[in-house]
Amino acid sequence: MAWLQLLIAGLFEVVWATCLKLSDGFHKLGFASVTVIGMVLSFVFLTLAIKRLPMSLAYPIWTGIGAVGSVAVGVLLLGDRINPITWVFVAFLLIGLIGIKLTS
Repeated sequence: MAWLQLLIAGLFEVVWATCLKLSDGFHKLGFASVTVIGMVLSFVFLTLAIKRLPMSLAYPIWTGIGAVGSVAVGVLLLGDRINPITWVFVAFLLIGLIGIKLTS
């Protein structure tokens, strides 16, 4: 259950980061509201997960899900362009996250 809560926390991190971009500096109230709600839910689920998981695992996985997810959303939905070599480093992040999970 803790791993599921951590995954949900990471997904909400992607939600709030995406909506932060779409809020246009908090000028669009709907996206600004979802940003704040996403932040709160992300922290709530991280808090629940970290009760049962070591902080040294939970926090890097939470931030990693947010980082990799934000790159994916930026490229696939927001039209961001990133350098091809950047994909190598995104893959390293993903490999690191999988490695942390498999070895814990």
